[in-house]
Amino acid sequence: MDLGLKDRVYVVTGATRGLGNATARQLLAEGAKVVITGREEQQVADAAAELGPGAVGVAVDNADAGAPERLIAAAREHFGGFHGMLVSVGGPPPGFVADNTDEQWRAAFESVFLGAVRLARAAAAELEEGGAIGFVLSGSVHEPIPGLTISNGLRPGLAGFAKSLADELGPRGIRVLGLLPGRIDTDRMRDLDGRSADPEATRAANESRIPLRRYGAPEEFGRVAAFLLSPAASYVTGVMVPVDGGTRHGF
Repeated sequence: MDLGLKDRVYVVTGATRGLGNATARQLLAEGAKVVITGREEQQVADAAAELGPGAVGVAVDNADAGAPERLIAAAREHFGGFHGMLVSVGGPPPGFVADNTDEQWRAAFESVFLGAVRLARAAAAELEEGGAIGFVLSGSVHEPIPGLTISNGLRPGLAGFAKSLADELGPRGIRVLGLLPGRIDTDRMRDLDGRSADPEATRAANESRIPLRRYGAPEEFGRVAAFLLSPAASYVTGVMVPVDGGTRHGF
């Protein structure tokens, strides 16, 4: 199936590795061009070079209030504009209620929540009919994940924002979606498993609770994200789409 992505342009934040990188890679494979971001300049440059000539890197933090303007300017300068955005950001620090400090909450709010709101707001002002905005969220949108209290607090609110934005932008033909990755085999997930006394046993226990009995591969997430951002998904908006091997059984 042709996703209609040839020569379309997408901004993908947090794309030096993990889910953002997997999505950028799939968009490029389908003929799109991408502006990718990350916090560290060298990592961004290396990731863009590895992705190839259809990728441009911009070193910027989602929490930076100037990030949206810089990214949109880069898309205009290199590709003449853009057709969509995927807002992905590294997960906030793990911990239980008693563990996380006020400063961790503030920093996470700035990058995970307010930064995403700013980026989406700026994209919404620029996109034309057929545009799409996606948010990489988490299964914590529906139920809390033990040991990820900050994420549990912020992701559901961002999902609510995404649904509101979908209602507001729908009449303009702009779609807004959330993606809810489950246990995808990224550096982040391996780090979380590695905090247990027995990482292998932890992973095996987690896999036993997934109907497909395995962690997902980043490219499996990337393919779903690329489809949802593409014109092929033109009648899909305002929904939170699980990419979790059946953990939520479709709900």
